[in-house]
Amino acid sequence: MSDEAVSTARDGAVLRITLDRPSRRNSLSHSMIDSLVASLSEAAYDDSLRAVAITGGGEDFCAGADWVATNSTGQRPRTGDLVRRIPHTAHRIIELVATIQLPVVCAVRGWAVGLGCNLALAADFTIADTGATFWEPFMNRGFTPDSGATWLLPRLAGVARAKRMLLLGEKVSGSQAADWGLIHSAVPADELASAADELLARLAAGPTVAIGLAKQAIAYGQHATLTQSMNQELSNLELSCRTGDFKEGLAAFREHRDPDFTGR
Repeated sequence: MSDEAVSTARDGAVLRITLDRPSRRNSLSHSMIDSLVASLSEAAYDDSLRAVAITGGGEDFCAGADWVATNSTGQRPRTGDLVRRIPHTAHRIIELVATIQLPVVCAVRGWAVGLGCNLALAADFTIADTGATFWEPFMNRGFTPDSGATWLLPRLAGVARAKRMLLLGEKVSGSQAADWGLIHSAVPADELASAADELLARLAAGPTVAIGLAKQAIAYGQHATLTQSMNQELSNLELSCRTGDFKEGLAAFREHRDPDFTGR
């Protein structure tokens, strides 16, 4: 394995993505960001997948974008470089995680910083080690937040707590993140892998199309009126009622048994 790697592996219907650069706390180089975008893009149209897992190799989840490597050449970038590049790189990661119609689970240990923090916040479910650290260090570095931080944090934890993290640079533990509603749950370090696997198994056994459509509707509802949201729900209901899993769900209800969903 190279020192700058995003590795992927199939585990049944689950795609497991590992940020595998432990020597740099899994900070994301340009090539790693490109690989992560490619892996998530491919997963988005793979009908055999039913869930995505994202973890970090070693002791940390992700220390964010590797700004040291980005600026190592010493050459001043062209004017507008960030505006041209980031929508297709760091921002694209967040968009894919938030919009892909598969449930995404992050397992966080150690540091989740900047882009790494926002990646965890954008996931559908994030389980963290109680001693993990979520940190938005933008002000400490003298620049403004990116990769969805100003959208995600106020909605998940409220404006006051978002300001504590974004304007004061306060670090938040895994336990505190769970208490604030930033993440799904926090567990002791030795239980992290099993807790994430249990959740992934539950999601991968679910009605995949309905889960994806419900995820899409929740996101749509964040900027829509009640009537608009109900209209979106109705459209999604029309689609989900045409799936094999819907028929299986009704049959299981009639027969007083657990459903056996196939994700189709």
